[in-house]
Amino acid sequence: MPQTLFRLTPLTQRRYANFRANKRGYWSLLVFLALFSTTLVAELIANDKPLVVSHKGTLHFPVVKAYSEVEFGGEFEVEADYREPYVQQLIKNQGGWMLWPLIRFSHNTIDYQISGPAPAPPSAEHLLGTDNYGKDVLAGLIYGVRLSFLFGLVLTVLSSIIGITIGAIQGFFGGKIDLVGQRVIEIWSGLPMLFILILMASIVESNVFWLLGILVAFSWMSLVGVVRAEFLRARNLPFVMAARALGMGNAKLMRRHILPNAMVATLTFLPFILTGSITLLTSLDFLGFGLPADSPSLGRLLAQGRTNIHAPWLGLTTVFTLAFMLTLLIFTGEAVRDAFDPRKGSSDPTLM
Repeated sequence: MPQTLFRLTPLTQRRYANFRANKRGYWSLLVFLALFSTTLVAELIANDKPLVVSHKGTLHFPVVKAYSEVEFGGEFEVEADYREPYVQQLIKNQGGWMLWPLIRFSHNTIDYQISGPAPAPPSAEHLLGTDNYGKDVLAGLIYGVRLSFLFGLVLTVLSSIIGITIGAIQGFFGGKIDLVGQRVIEIWSGLPMLFILILMASIVESNVFWLLGILVAFSWMSLVGVVRAEFLRARNLPFVMAARALGMGNAKLMRRHILPNAMVATLTFLPFILTGSITLLTSLDFLGFGLPADSPSLGRLLAQGRTNIHAPWLGLTTVFTLAFMLTLLIFTGEAVRDAFDPRKGSSDPTLM
């Protein structure tokens, strides 16, 4: 038995073995985690500021702290623009040097030195070209993937917490609570989310928090049915009835005895819910009702690709990036589903 599993229960070991047995899902998870972890340190990969600046024998870290031009011998009190030849010469005159990241552009850096009109085609300076504002597409993809997937992850977690809670209450208590809850869900699910977003966009300034709030308000219903069915099934099982007879309260009974069983079915849906959340955000950005205009956005890159047919690198790179990352998530979700499927036995003979 592997040393990493010696503390796990036999059931958990069987699920882990089933997950590993799905090679496509297992390797998809590893590749996705590697790529997503890389985007988490996007500032160290794509930035218009050097990672380290040596000036007069002192090391400066512009990625972490802002330094004014005066500190390098300049004239202005504003933050130094390290891409300016004047600032570079100031540092070089003092025997200094700069260590740049792999990509010398951030997601909002406009390159005024491109040789032709924007959007510029791929080149040695811009590996995936620029958009119609002169911003580097590769830098925008790195920052956009991080923002989209973090936003989708937060949306998935918040909507899952609300959906699991409401589904648990409906399924456990049943009766009028379940009946009223189902009618409310039917009415709420019939509201036009896109129309509400359009109204909100005309009233308040677009920001991440109100967009997240609106999407959470309409996304929590995806898990209610699954959790409700599990609680309806489990609330009359013998071990639940025995715990109730011993005087265990409803909240503790739901949390300790029924919820773990309901989470088995719930966990298999989470990768697919995450995929849907990311696709929803990209669609809203594409339509212009998503994140603020200054945010790195995969949807806006797609929109630019639609309006710039003569610049196919804009749409194709975004489509391939989204398709690849979402495919990895779907394959991972299939492996998680296999891991929690009670009909699948472990391929490891020691766990049979």
